[in-house]
Amino acid sequence: LPSQFSGLLGTVYRRGNLNFTRDGSALISPVGNRISLFDLKNNKCETFPLATRLNIVCVGLSPDGSLAILIDEEGAALLVSLTGKCVMHRFYFHKPVHSVSFSPDGKKFVITKDNVALMYHAPGKKREFNAFVLDKTFYGPYDETTCIDWTDDSKCFAVGSKDMSTWVFGAERWANLIYYSLGGHKDLIVACFFEENSLDLYTISQDAALCVWQCDTELDGLKPRPPKDATKEKNAAKDDEEFLEEAKGEEVHGKANPSEQETRDKVKYSRVAKYFFNKEGDFNNLTSAAYHKKTHLLVTGFASGIFHLHELPDFNLIHSLSISDQRIASISINCTGDWIAFGCSGLGQLLVWEWQSESYVLKQQGHFNSMVSLAYSPDGQYIVTGGEDGKVKVWNTSSSFCFVTFTEHTSGVTAVTFTSNGYVILSASLDGTVRAFDLHRYRNFRTFTSPRPSQFSCLAVDSSGEIVSAGSQDSFEIFIWSMQSGRLLDVLSGHEGPISSLSFNPMKCVLASASWDKTVKLWDMLDSWRTKETLILNSDVLVVAFRPDGKELAVAALNGQITFWDHENAVQTGSIEGRHDLQMGRKELDKITAKQAAKGKSFTTLCYSADGQSILAGGLSKFVCIYNVKEQILMKKFEISCNFSLDAMEEYLDRRKMTEFGSMALIDEGAGDEDGVAIPLPGVKRGDMSYRHFKPEIRVTCLRFSPTGRSWAATTTEGLLIYSLDSGLIFDPFELDIDVTPSNIRKTLHQKKYTMAIIMAFKLNEKKLIQEVIEAVPSNEVDVVCSSLPDLYVEKVLEFLASAFETSCHLEFYLIWAHKLLMLHGQKLKTRSVKLLPVIQFLQRSIQRHFEDVSKLCEWNIYNIKYALAISQQRGVKRLAEETSAGEDNLDSDSDYLM
Repeated sequence: LPSQFSGLLGTVYRRGNLNFTRDGSALISPVGNRISLFDLKNNKCETFPLATRLNIVCVGLSPDGSLAILIDEEGAALLVSLTGKCVMHRFYFHKPVHSVSFSPDGKKFVITKDNVALMYHAPGKKREFNAFVLDKTFYGPYDETTCIDWTDDSKCFAVGSKDMSTWVFGAERWANLIYYSLGGHKDLIVACFFEENSLDLYTISQDAALCVWQCDTELDGLKPRPPKDATKEKNAAKDDEEFLEEAKGEEVHGKANPSEQETRDKVKYSRVAKYFFNKEGDFNNLTSAAYHKKTHLLVTGFASGIFHLHELPDFNLIHSLSISDQRIASISINCTGDWIAFGCSGLGQLLVWEWQSESYVLKQQGHFNSMVSLAYSPDGQYIVTGGEDGKVKVWNTSSSFCFVTFTEHTSGVTAVTFTSNGYVILSASLDGTVRAFDLHRYRNFRTFTSPRPSQFSCLAVDSSGEIVSAGSQDSFEIFIWSMQSGRLLDVLSGHEGPISSLSFNPMKCVLASASWDKTVKLWDMLDSWRTKETLILNSDVLVVAFRPDGKELAVAALNGQITFWDHENAVQTGSIEGRHDLQMGRKELDKITAKQAAKGKSFTTLCYSADGQSILAGGLSKFVCIYNVKEQILMKKFEISCNFSLDAMEEYLDRRKMTEFGSMALIDEGAGDEDGVAIPLPGVKRGDMSYRHFKPEIRVTCLRFSPTGRSWAATTTEGLLIYSLDSGLIFDPFELDIDVTPSNIRKTLHQKKYTMAIIMAFKLNEKKLIQEVIEAVPSNEVDVVCSSLPDLYVEKVLEFLASAFETSCHLEFYLIWAHKLLMLHGQKLKTRSVKLLPVIQFLQRSIQRHFEDVSKLCEWNIYNIKYALAISQQRGVKRLAEETSAGEDNLDSDSDYLM
């Protein structure tokens, strides 16, 4: 299964700054240690297949939109090509970085760390050996620097600081600009902005104050400094750099209190106004701000979830609205000034708001707590997820967006599933209910409850969608309901421990239930719900799963073993010792070695591949293992995350973090940064859930294979990860002969031996060549070719058609192929329906997507035609009225003339 990372759903924003692309139609959002691109025009989302070592803190976008700099919590940076979606260069800044910004001309970029601003030569269009070359280091602020803004001509930039001052520095040395601080604030600077084509400056502080600074000099009034002994300076700098760990470039020192003599004939700033946002007193800390220079629009966000829109420099309030009760972490405005993006890290919320029409362009939010369960729809087009926050969300796999959220549950959701028709979602929860949701009307139409309150830990629905079962973790019983009537049909008791997992046989009405009492029981739904069989294991059973053809049962137990059973005869057919493959990482505060920790680890989620030949297994680890069932060997291990911001990622703990007083991990340095509260609760250590900051632990809570057989998904601490089959070029021939070559295939095609050419192309198994051959068949010959195709190749052609539908624009041509194949070979295909089901579902999903797109287009065209007809009729009536009135006037004039 050559799978590769395909996308991240369920998480839309974590922390860091949002950036609109150059054309303003797409938004780049940091999602943990990855970045996602939200295409707002085409309503699609894509997560880039690259990742930093820790969570991303800031993102800098080049003015031409081709490059991005991603910087993580420790100051490690990636230079990324947004067009090629690849890493071009890695760099380490040695300290946490607060912000990064490219100059408008794209030649330089500035980063702020500690109390300095570092200016680097930006990587250009031409190939360069070292992408990050330090140009100047600017000193001035006493405390940490927080924000950057450039003038429109890239001559100067401003830097805000936690010491309540703002500094204006020159990208080059200007004779009449000396670097001194602008004060006037009583709290740290959140943002600073230059006015368009001017040195006038706005500074905004955390206590919701805005200062307007006027400059007495225009941008073109800056005078370049004459060069002086450049060679001496360079040599001195080189001598210094020999002894330094990293090159410092040219050092520029600002002055906090320059004398009158120094400021004479120099650029001067004067404060012309100071405004306050919190006049009503109902706002607390100002947390983020963005300014659009062309429209003079200032957007400010507060810790209370409120945001303001002001027009500068007059400070006129346009809007005051609230997103939620959580702090707004980041704001960005697109190039036209129409759309404003808000990121809320507390809720993982991302909003794009069109302020003029007061409407949402995008409104997405992930699960507040971790996801627990997922399920694919039968056609593989949708995924439903359930989380500890009690929400049930439905995601579109092609656009990666959530399009409906059900919030009826009052406690954590433990299991979700689709019924076989794909229009009903079932969810079980710890609130003691199982709910059925309708995807036509988006409502909760059934609620199943037990006679006495029970916490449901697992859920299963039979292949007809009529029998719903849920297992309880406190009363050790299994409840059976009728979907049609909503009535409780029976309560199955017999287990002596909490029910951990339920699974229906896809082919028969047999339910398998797993429990902590070390047994798996098989219940016959048609024979008065009697226990058909009891399978006894050596350890507590955690999860049970049937093979898609219903002939085999896989069971994972607490001792780390996966066992396979022939459930008809109650015989164990094989086992996999998977404990060592989990390779458990160590938590920061672990006192146990990784080897000892791994002994107690086990798989908590299992699922068969669509063809039933492989099994996926995951648990409290960063690895997902794929085993071959027949050979019982590990085929591949996927590392689902390389994000060290999560706990239990380390294989070895760092000795440098251990002191005589204990682990350094117990000290939480950044406690006051997020919420503005610097003092932790007394007697509370890090890692305690009552504390404000704790590291989430990496784990895989649920795995599911897509019914189309093309991808699989995992709910993890990172979010909902989707892995799809590697679509790269792989030479994988099928019954290849020595005569089968591309030139021979084209020769056969030229001789109009279409069936022969198709068979030869599939033997060589190169997608582009198959496409070339199939598209060369005239549409009136498709019927003949389909009827003469051998049975073995019908399946292969169907699979090719399903994948071709995703990219090709020859819709009618491929639909003719699919129709003819299914009509001519339908009966034979039916006999192999179990094996062919993934291919047929893949084909159905591809056709369904086109159907939805085309039907939308047709409806739009019908509306336009009706509108055009109505307009033309109106004009016709108007013209007729005008003509009749003109005719009457002529008659009147004629009658006057006759008189």
